Amino acid sequence: MKILRAYKTELDPNNKQETALRKCAGTARFVYNWGLAEWKRQYEGGEKPSHYGLCKQFNGIKDEAFPWIREAPYAVTESAFRNLGFAFKNFFRRVKNGDKPGYPKFKKKNRDDSFQLRNTHVEHDRVRLARIGWVRLKEWGYIPKTESGIEFGVYATISRQANRWFISVQVEEEISEPENGNTSVLGIDFGLKSLAVCSDGTIFENPKALQQEERKLTRLSKELSRREKGGQNWKKTKRKIQRCHARIVCVRNHALHRVSHYVTAKTKPGTVVLEDLNVSGMLQNRHLSKAVSDVGFRELRRQIEYKAKWCGSDVLVADRFYPSSRLCRFCGLINDSLSLAEREWTCECGAHHDRDLNAALNLAALGEGRNTPGLPVELGCSRTPL
Repeated sequence: MKILRAYKTELDPNNKQETALRKCAGTARFVYNWGLAEWKRQYEGGEKPSHYGLCKQFNGIKDEAFPWIREAPYAVTESAFRNLGFAFKNFFRRVKNGDKPGYPKFKKKNRDDSFQLRNTHVEHDRVRLARIGWVRLKEWGYIPKTESGIEFGVYATISRQANRWFISVQVEEEISEPENGNTSVLGIDFGLKSLAVCSDGTIFENPKALQQEERKLTRLSKELSRREKGGQNWKKTKRKIQRCHARIVCVRNHALHRVSHYVTAKTKPGTVVLEDLNVSGMLQNRHLSKAVSDVGFRELRRQIEYKAKWCGSDVLVADRFYPSSRLCRFCGLINDSLSLAEREWTCECGAHHDRDLNAALNLAALGEGRNTPGLPVELGCSRTPL
């Protein structure tokens, strides 16, 4: 079967190429902001704007009003209006579903530096970008070569993070149909103390990426407030803060990929059972909100779901009110008095439980379809849509 797999790696541009990348990013940001302002103006005037109409309107005036736009490839302008259309499409979808709308915002310099290009050609150690030329890659051989017959997506996305440039492409790959003859079930309990505890006894510790860098971020923020805004020292401190945030993201993503890889590609269970956490509700707790947002539960679940599909494993999601931690797996007693601070507890039947491991084992038993004494039938699990 064919799948779309994303590859993202860092570029190693020289000074001339970095200047060209900054110009393209600035052009994409300007075009997007122009389109957003014009969209708002036309809508308030009773018209029905669209990104196709705005793109046609912009092309008619750009040579007179913005002649410098011609310095960037046309794909940069085209993709900016395309992204604006996606932004409003998602906005209208959220309004229709009753979610928080999130009206599209204007892009800001040094925060939204990204653009898209067409006709990207990749070799072992370099990539050819339109109007920019061959740019070296810091990681050789990671992105598949275009000569191998692998088709790239329409656009390649170039982005800047903490003064580092990255390229991301979608590659259409042909993989064999996954045949997983394993009938084992693996239950996974997510948490704050331990990032994930598996029913086979494997424990992944929470790296607490933000907590590890919090003191440094506080010190740098105080240092930034003392600098003259816009000065050279202010820019240096700003770059230090950006690098610190980039490190937090890398540490967190590395931990999440370690867990999702072990759960899917390494163990290859027949079924993976997850718990349906109410993350938005957990964020309302002012004592836990920072720790919860630092973990990335939703991203971990997303990674497990798509990697399990590649490995031929099923993903089941337990009911949100399933008492996995409070349920004794031997006698079926539910400990209603179990608090969040209690990491271990002893049942009336004499069984001693580790809170997280007991939850993972109960999830695995739920996936196997074993009936637990005293548990209501409706607290089951459902198959996640893949």
